[in-house]
Amino acid sequence: PATAKVGPAEQDCQDRRDHRGGPTRIVVDFDLCESNAVCMQIAPDIFEVRDDDFLYILNETPGEDDRARVEECVQRCPKQAISVADN
Repeated sequence: PATAKVGPAEQDCQDRRDHRGGPTRIVVDFDLCESNAVCMQIAPDIFEVRDDDFLYILNETPGEDDRARVEECVQRCPKQAISVADN
């Protein structure tokens, strides 16, 4: 049987799944979030509280190199509104 060719992007995604079970996805419970901006202080390239006082996720699926900072955001969120899901 023929095998499908996998491009570089698909291979990178496959490698991440093989390594960790899937890419990391940030989940925010916006009903709990008070936009305290603690997460933004830790990871401003991932989280942003804008002038409208709402939290925005700038990168919902950060790479492995950002995992430690994301975990710190999860731990330090005053309302425990941030979690991480492995897809």
